[in-house]
Amino acid sequence: MLNIVLLEPEIPANTGNIGRTCVATGTRLHLIEPLGFRLNEKALKRAGMDYWKDLDVTTYINYEDFLEKNPGAKIYMATTKAPQTYTQVNYEEDVYIMFGKESAGIPEDILVQNQETAIRIPMIGDIRSLNLGNSVAIVLYEALRQHGFTDMNTQGHLRNYEWK
Repeated sequence: MLNIVLLEPEIPANTGNIGRTCVATGTRLHLIEPLGFRLNEKALKRAGMDYWKDLDVTTYINYEDFLEKNPGAKIYMATTKAPQTYTQVNYEEDVYIMFGKESAGIPEDILVQNQETAIRIPMIGDIRSLNLGNSVAIVLYEALRQHGFTDMNTQGHLRNYEWK
């Protein structure tokens, strides 16, 4: 199972959207405090819609607590500071993909210790970053693609017609 890790997320709507994406993909969500919102906040539930109850989510009091409770975890760090892109790595079955808070990303002291697993989403110009929910979806779906979208519905259908 793939794992998405949010380090100190600040915006409830982003986390709600990411939670919905995790439910739709069978991915675990890990939230590292401090959070910029309460888990019972309306904006979080609204963005996650009625899927939040189905979410496999774990919270941690800080980054050290996360590491202690997930010993030996392979963690890819999504950052605008990485030299390699998210498509240049092979995502293992039980990999963790970490994203930092919206205003600052993953702290540089953590990135320095994880340079070999730091990944980036290419962008043009001086754009600071993409929306957190979009970034999670981009990288997560690459990992899912590499695994052949195992156990996912890959066939579309129309209500009253058949695809030709």
